[in-house]
Amino acid sequence: MAQHFQRLCGLARKAITGYEMIQDGDKICVGVSGGKDSVALALTLRKLQSYMNVKFDMVAVTLDLRFGGVDTDYSALEKLFAENGIEYVIKRTDIGSIIFDERKETNPCSLCARMRRGALHDVTKELGCNKIALGHHLDDAIETFYMNLWNEGRIGTFSPVTYLSIKDITMIRPFVLAIEQDVVRAMHEINMPIVKSCCPADGVTNRQNMKNFVQERCKTDTSFRAKSLNAFQKKDLDGWGLKNKG
Repeated sequence: MAQHFQRLCGLARKAITGYEMIQDGDKICVGVSGGKDSVALALTLRKLQSYMNVKFDMVAVTLDLRFGGVDTDYSALEKLFAENGIEYVIKRTDIGSIIFDERKETNPCSLCARMRRGALHDVTKELGCNKIALGHHLDDAIETFYMNLWNEGRIGTFSPVTYLSIKDITMIRPFVLAIEQDVVRAMHEINMPIVKSCCPADGVTNRQNMKNFVQERCKTDTSFRAKSLNAFQKKDLDGWGLKNKG
């Protein structure tokens, strides 16, 4: 196995075990946007299926937001997942057209996120899955923490495991112990294809500004990520305390 991809699989396995993310008999809907994190997650979970003690099924799902009313070409992902024995479903939606063409939202990210979550929850239930796996990593968690602190004045970030009682779905994030560079290295090592976002707001969001801040902070303090993770876990912030430390 390629060295960097092996490391990514190891970090995911550690998170899955430490936070008790997956149980025997689970069927997991892996949300695949087409970007590096979500594509890497699908390949990682597929690899872990082959040697983890827990037995689970999975299906990769892409919500096509259809910006400008045009279907996005996901043929590269269809080929990749077929080669790796991963079931793949593309769900076409009108979310992009509704947000940018009909409503002409000037701050589209919040509404888009809500609509995408709702659509993903619906297709998860349609496919008979009880869990959703998302590709958020530690850098995303740190960015979310500071966005919540500076923009809303509250302490918190997303949780490694979240139970959605209304839908009876559990959301898991197996990459929470990995950093973005772990994903990037694995992606280049195995020549993983991605589908670039066609979103008009891509790269100019508040999230991107926070990403830049975290990257700059890590240059001046190489232990910034490790200290952040340690703080999350020690305080059990939003469920970050490890359940299984073995």
